[in-house]
Amino acid sequence: MSGIVVLILRIFLAAALYAFLGWALYTLWRDLRIHSLVLASQKAPTITLTRIGMDEFEPASYQKSELFIGRDATAAVPVMDETVSARHARLAYRHNQWWVEDLKSTNGTFLNEEPVLTMTVLVSGDEIRVGQTVMRVDIAPKD
Repeated sequence: MSGIVVLILRIFLAAALYAFLGWALYTLWRDLRIHSLVLASQKAPTITLTRIGMDEFEPASYQKSELFIGRDATAAVPVMDETVSARHARLAYRHNQWWVEDLKSTNGTFLNEEPVLTMTVLVSGDEIRVGQTVMRVDIAPKD
């Protein structure tokens, strides 16, 4: 008789443990989903790139959270310069800041005439040089 009671208790405890684990995983999943929706709703502030020394180009403003600079036809910021790689650099909005990253380009990316070796924070007034093209960065204040 006591063997049956112990078996029933073991089954009950195993079921309680699995119910608790299921509840904990559901709670974590729900919280992650809510946080991802909040982060996805945050829009990147407008970033404006003005090419310096080239009168024929107007300043271009972007509101995407990720921009690629290069000769590739799909690049958000196309640069027709033979010294620029197809996917030369990336501008990304993360952690409430704009960042610039060199994408292993042949001739490198420079921020204020310093080589970009790791992801680096951008501020208004910075100058990015890819190949022979120099662009001034202006970041709009966040709404």
